[in-house]
Amino acid sequence: MTDSTVERAGAGVEPAPALRRAVRGYLDHLTVERGLSANTLASYRRDLDRYLTTLTEAGVADLASVAPGVVESHLARLRAGDDDHPPLAVSSAARAASAVRGLHRFALREGLAGADPSRDVRPPTPPRRLPRALGVDDVVRLLETAGPVTATATGDGAALALRDRALLEFLYGTGARISEAIGTAIDDLDVDEGAVLLRGKGGRMRLVPIGGYAVDAVRAYLVRARPALAAAGRGTSAVFLNARGGALSRQGAWMILRHAAARAGLPVDGPSAVSPHTLRHSYATHLLDGGADVRVVQELLGHASVTTTQVYTLVTVERLREVYATAHPRARD
Repeated sequence: MTDSTVERAGAGVEPAPALRRAVRGYLDHLTVERGLSANTLASYRRDLDRYLTTLTEAGVADLASVAPGVVESHLARLRAGDDDHPPLAVSSAARAASAVRGLHRFALREGLAGADPSRDVRPPTPPRRLPRALGVDDVVRLLETAGPVTATATGDGAALALRDRALLEFLYGTGARISEAIGTAIDDLDVDEGAVLLRGKGGRMRLVPIGGYAVDAVRAYLVRARPALAAAGRGTSAVFLNARGGALSRQGAWMILRHAAARAGLPVDGPSAVSPHTLRHSYATHLLDGGADVRVVQELLGHASVTTTQVYTLVTVERLREVYATAHPRARD
């Protein structure tokens, strides 16, 4: 990683070389040891660029010289905003705090500082938002409008329709994140056994079953559509391809879902808009509604902690409460 990785911290402000080296080392650590995604690394880099601005303006030349009050005032300024930056949302401020605290822990561990000035700093707690799940009927309508399972027509349009149906069936049938779906390679799939190896966050892998409907859609795509799409490309091993034969992008997958949702009469704009994560939420919620154990769902989703999965139990409790309120004769007492 070169010096250009850490951008100038601000107009007319040049961080000290020791600060730039520390941030480079930390980002290298996150890349190699933690396996964070490119998007997460980019966000951390931006957060740390702003932190270097604060340190430089405070006359700090290395992480060993940072006082606890500098960390706290920096995070408070992020929440308040200034002339150059709008106030950060709670979730973004929590991520920025995580980036700064991680940098100081790294500096302490690597001997770049003798103490951690961020040790007592607590990031803001984002409000707990319940994931939005579609009803089963809405999911079925969405999948059926995406495209056919078997195409009678020929040409690029038929191939893309088969791909679109296979992709959305795959997302709902496995609970995969969109990045996991578009990153799935042919060798990761076993349609005969109905299973797929998904590569999740931090390089964690998990073997997930694929439901029968998804297997049928994926098999139809692999046999009747993917070879024609692949002929236009350069031999990528990705399962899901674009019209040029390359691996389907995150944006391409999002547009496939958006178009299918619009045809199905589901919202595509605003807070209730259907997104790729909506299918993952629906997968988890419908499993729990069907009686699946929360720890099994945790494994299927690839969550490192069961507490992350338990947010879906709140959705099912709310649903039970609605049923109780309308069905029990004493519910309003």
